[in-house]
Amino acid sequence: MSSLRSIVTWIALVAALILVWLQLPEDWPLSRPEGELNTILTWVFWILSIVVVLILFTDRRDPEATEVEVEGPAFARYLFSNSRAGLFWLPIRLFLGFSWLTSGLGKALGEEGGWLDGGSSLLAYWERAVTIPEEGRPPISYDWYRDFLTFLIDGNHEGWFSYFVVFGEILVGIGLIVGALTGIAAFFGALMNMSFLLAGSASTNPVLFTAAIGLILAWRVAGYYGVDRWLLPMLGTPWRAPVAERRPMSDTA
Repeated sequence: MSSLRSIVTWIALVAALILVWLQLPEDWPLSRPEGELNTILTWVFWILSIVVVLILFTDRRDPEATEVEVEGPAFARYLFSNSRAGLFWLPIRLFLGFSWLTSGLGKALGEEGGWLDGGSSLLAYWERAVTIPEEGRPPISYDWYRDFLTFLIDGNHEGWFSYFVVFGEILVGIGLIVGALTGIAAFFGALMNMSFLLAGSASTNPVLFTAAIGLILAWRVAGYYGVDRWLLPMLGTPWRAPVAERRPMSDTA
């Protein structure tokens, strides 16, 4: 495992250096790469980042992974680990849930129009996002995300993707309102918030994204006053890795 940790350290270092290079100002001597090289390095960065996450995920099985090396504030432990803190997360969860449910139903029932009739509204949104104006800053700051939306536009993917957005918002809303798999629902909500933000649409997304991050961190207790109170014990949180039992030290005379 020690060799694996040394490997992941170097991989993370390479990913960090690539990210720094991609973010360098254009007027610096070693300016950030442009064009195809920028796209390639961006993909390399994301691939290396995923590799780091996967290696660290395997490291969780090590018995030492359960040791607390840096003690956190007591209030933070209470908010994210104590079921009584579910009362704190309940209004946040309901606010977030009804926001997503209202948005999804508005798209599904035609109040916002053009979402389930072939995705014309979504296509128009993508086209506005990828447009580069002659003056001022474009809505999208990252070329890789503009390329991703351009790929979806060129492939006429707005039809099926609009269903993904609409029913994704509805399911996230229902999950948060009833408190079922709260952490997973909040994660997909945050993912949609981030997608809208990357497309240059701020609106309520920063507030919703921040609230979702809190629910993700508090996934064990955020749904305690909801279905998760019974659902999580039934599931047995299968993603929790078994760790070796440590024998208590015997008393010495």
